[in-house]
Formats: sequence, C-alpha cells, structure tokens
Amino acid sequence: MLEGKSVLVVGVGPGLGKEIASVAYRDGASVFLAARREENLRAAADEIDASGERVGYRATDITDSDQVSDLIDAVLERFGKLDGLAVCASADSGMGGLETTSDKQWRATFEVNVFATAALVRAAFPALKKQGGAVVFVGSQQWNNPSRDVPQLAYGASKGAGVSMMYGMAHELGAHKIRVNTVVPSWMWGPNVGLYVDWQAGEQGRPKEDIRAELDAKFAMGEMATDRDVAEAVGFLLSDRARSITAQTLHVNAGEFPR
Repeated sequence: MLEGKSVLVVGVGPGLGKEIASVAYRDGASVFLAARREENLRAAADEIDASGERVGYRATDITDSDQVSDLIDAVLERFGKLDGLAVCASADSGMGGLETTSDKQWRATFEVNVFATAALVRAAFPALKKQGGAVVFVGSQQWNNPSRDVPQLAYGASKGAGVSMMYGMAHELGAHKIRVNTVVPSWMWGPNVGLYVDWQAGEQGRPKEDIRAELDAKFAMGEMATDRDVAEAVGFLLSDRARSITAQTLHVNAGEFPR
C-alpha cells in the first residue's frame, strides 16, 4: 500500500508508535522514526529493519521548534521527500477530573497534544505539499466517550481539540492534495495496557487473566483491539487507498459503546 513512499512516525516507543512504523515498513514505505528517547528509537529501528536501508531515526522533542525543523530536514536528507506523517506522540499521564487536575497538568497536556502537534504539521507542510500526502493523528475515545474508571479530563479535552484542528487542517491542506484524518482507539492491548493489568492485579490481589477478561468484556467483539490493529488503520489512511478520505475520525475500538 505504501510502496515508494516516505513516512515519518512521531512518538515511537515500545507500543503503538513502533507498530505504526512496522506496518508502514511492511507495506513498502521508507520510515523515519522520532521520539524523545534515542534508545527506544534505536531498538525499534533495529527490530523493523536491521539493515537500516529503509529506516532512519532522530531523537526529537516536538515542543522544541528548532528540533522539529531539524527533524523534517533529516527526513528529507535521508529519503528525499515526505509523503506521510503519523502523529502518535502524546501527553497522557495527567489523571483526574475537574477538581483534581492541576493547571500545570492542563498546560503540559495541551502543550504536546495541541500546540506542538500543530507546529509539527506546519513544519512538515512545505515538504508534503510538493506531491500531496497524508497526515494521521492518533486520538482517543476520552474525547467523546470518557472513561468513568480512569478519568483524564485534560487529556480528553486535548484530543477533542485535536479533532477540531483536524477539520480545519483538512480544509486548508486539501487544496494541496494533503489528507488529514484521525484514528480513535479505546483500550489497546499492548505494553501500556499490559502494565495497567499488572498494576491492578497487584492492587486487587487477583490473577492478571481476570483483570484482562473484565476489560475485554466491555467490547462487542469480546476483546479489545491491539496496538497492531490500530496501526493497521493508520497505515490504510496513510495510503493512496484512502485517497478520497479526509476530515474523518475512524474509531478502532472493537465495538465499545457508551454505557
């Protein structure tokens, strides 16, 4: 699906970001990885393509505009063009509702999920508009179906702002044949949810399998989507198979509905 394309994946760690990069590589793209931690990038790059022929990476803090500019330059120097941008980088550690979320948490969350994300797309825009392409954001159901068990008010609000930003960008960038979409996951089975299950099992003194089963029971398909499932949707939206799809939110949630 992505043969001959150059794709930048931002926010590559051991979970979803690495899976997106892996899917893009499998489907033929040259893939450039970015995140703050170079050790994560190196490990992911070695796992995806040990030869390094179609994979590059650069440690980048996307809240630093100079580093973002250097990142785009590095992609163009390595692969000559940029066809797709997948934004998986996210600040999601702030927990709590209205009374328990601090001003500092609000600002830190929006700094990454809204301000830095917008600046990243702006920096990539000159390269993307040379031949058209795609931008895919990774959203969250905390935007429109917030969890009662794990409240994340600031995070959900920032992801809602990201969807609004997508609509505006899709209109503006569409004139240059650049599509902008958002994949909206719920719980995803991968390293992060695995850590949550381990934590809850310890807190409750119950088997991990029971905690996982309770989570899976919330989904129409009897199990939550995996990081890889969400990555497959991102890969599709990056590809020309989605050439007339823009300004859309695609929920990849195995049929989880508000209750």
